[in-house]
Amino acid sequence: MRRIDEQVFRLLLLAVTLAFAWILQPFYGAILWAIVLAVIFAPVHRRLIQSMRGRQSLAAAVTVLIIVAMVILPLTIVAASLAQEASDLFARIKSGEYNFASYLQRILDALPAWSTGLIERLNLTDFSALRERLASGLMRGGQVLAPQALSIGITTFEFILRLGIMLYLLFFLLRDGRALAERIKEAIPLHSDRKAALFAKFADVVRATVKGSILVAMAQGALGGIAFWFLGIHAPLLWAVLMAFLSLIPAIGSALVWLPVAIYFLATGAIWQGIGLILYGVLVIGLVDNLLRPYLVGKGTKLPDYVVLISTLGGIEVFGLNGFVIGPLIAAMFMVGWEIFAGSRQTDGA
Repeated sequence: MRRIDEQVFRLLLLAVTLAFAWILQPFYGAILWAIVLAVIFAPVHRRLIQSMRGRQSLAAAVTVLIIVAMVILPLTIVAASLAQEASDLFARIKSGEYNFASYLQRILDALPAWSTGLIERLNLTDFSALRERLASGLMRGGQVLAPQALSIGITTFEFILRLGIMLYLLFFLLRDGRALAERIKEAIPLHSDRKAALFAKFADVVRATVKGSILVAMAQGALGGIAFWFLGIHAPLLWAVLMAFLSLIPAIGSALVWLPVAIYFLATGAIWQGIGLILYGVLVIGLVDNLLRPYLVGKGTKLPDYVVLISTLGGIEVFGLNGFVIGPLIAAMFMVGWEIFAGSRQTDGA
């Protein structure tokens, strides 16, 4: 009878847990970033507690204000400027001011004869048709986006709602996070050593993912944007954000943006600009990862580049923008879990 009662209770516990996760699902992004920011700014919160003589609530509130000033407000300003630049670029492409066919033709004319012959055999020289397809695609995109203009207010309201939930939850995670983590540890039916290892690795992975990937990507994007602004390239902020996202892809990353621009400079006779951009991209943008990542990550969990690539792209495919963090986090916890399991089997075998 006791065994049946235990099984029924476990089924009930599983059911209410799934139901709780289901009702939280619309706000999973806000919950995720509240947890991430709480982990990242936990050292700041601890220092504030010491300076404020143990006032937990006051320290948590000040930490939230610091996060708003350092992270949320700058991102909001950048997002507004980015939307303006993207709209302006779209208008210029639609009006024909930016003619990609002519840009590609200039590059083609500057290539050696053997390469142009190969391109012609592959039938890749019909740039006028490419321009027409690009223009028609932009027109269709505009027709699709135009009816959505009325939903901007609703989208803005949803964003503000999720931001408020994130900040509200962040306050309590900072104030009560340690006690909450201890209660979760006690509830997980695992050996204490494994629980301690998993929780420690979780914090390391979050810091490594944010500091080692997102902050490095932001640095590379900012450096690339500065170079584009200095060279007089239109919409440098837009290209900077694109380089920041592509920097999350190992090995190539931001070079997918600045290298074609450098090639265009070389092909159109702007030799010094092209050479300067290539040197800047290789020596400054390319090396910032090697210089900043060890300092930001320290001894945190470091995934192989191919795992980062696959988990990042897979995370974006499944979770959208939040997949930049969720994908590598799941991959790292997967590898750590199997590492702990393999180590325990070796210990048991010994």
